[in-house]
Amino acid sequence: MKKLALFATLLLLVFAGTALAADFPAKNIRLLVPFAAGGGTDAVARALAVAAEKHLGQPVVVMNRTGGSGAVGMTEGATTKADGYTVTMITREIAWLPQMGLAQITPDNFDMIALVNEDPAIMLVLPDSKFTSVKDVIETAKAAPGTVKFGSTAKPNFYLLALELNQGVKFNQIPYNGAAEAIPALLGGHVEFTMVNPGEAISQIMAGQLKPLGVCSDVRMAGLPDVPTMTEQGYPIVTGTWRGIAVPKGTPEAVKAVLGAAFEKAVAEKEFVDFMNGRTLGIRFLNAADFKTFVDNDVKALDAVVEEVKKQQQ
Repeated sequence: MKKLALFATLLLLVFAGTALAADFPAKNIRLLVPFAAGGGTDAVARALAVAAEKHLGQPVVVMNRTGGSGAVGMTEGATTKADGYTVTMITREIAWLPQMGLAQITPDNFDMIALVNEDPAIMLVLPDSKFTSVKDVIETAKAAPGTVKFGSTAKPNFYLLALELNQGVKFNQIPYNGAAEAIPALLGGHVEFTMVNPGEAISQIMAGQLKPLGVCSDVRMAGLPDVPTMTEQGYPIVTGTWRGIAVPKGTPEAVKAVLGAAFEKAVAEKEFVDFMNGRTLGIRFLNAADFKTFVDNDVKALDAVVEEVKKQQQ
């Protein structure tokens, strides 16, 4: 009798999940972006939202939730109702904020849906800057530790940390809410350099308002072929960020399947591809299972850096 009751319960759950998938989505979907409007994460999210709407049959409404280097928005995304109607664009910050004690959530508070983007970091200065090369920036910092002003998109900033740890230097890190604030700070002369993703500053680079000194990737970028890598200049620094879609832990499997299929199709939409290519934003798609493995590996890769940061703060 107990076995029959258990079997009946399982059947009900299966039918309920199937019915839920058939009805989902029945209303707008919120896409939480944990950084300010105008930055790279926001740009990717808005282009992706437009592309995903075609495959979900409902509007995807982008909502910015800033603060805490992404912790505020991602915490809201992880703790909201697990029904699929709120999805979050998580970023690499989720891999290190918890380790630094700067967020109460971890990647385990999310169910991954898809990785959609991966980009290297790029060092930028003003065209008339006294710095004409990566070497200039580093040598100046070595000569006067803590004086060179860096416009940080998050604090701690793992782009800058990679540079500091690799070269044994220290910069004056001034925090901003993402690239949307750090870039104007550089343009206004409030800081001396910044490190963002190429797509976040491509319009200013092309307009000659900002000068790229080096790309933190293994090879030069197709969109910026004249910009040397950091490694080419004698500084083997490879770092960047990634962005993906996630939902709260416990979201029904059937709902996640619908979202996963929709975002996979969205990433392949011509409009999205053209937008990303035009902004020098990298496209990289991974499904839910592969995305989870990707995040877990990144957390492990950042362990050593986080431990070093903690030692410096003691």
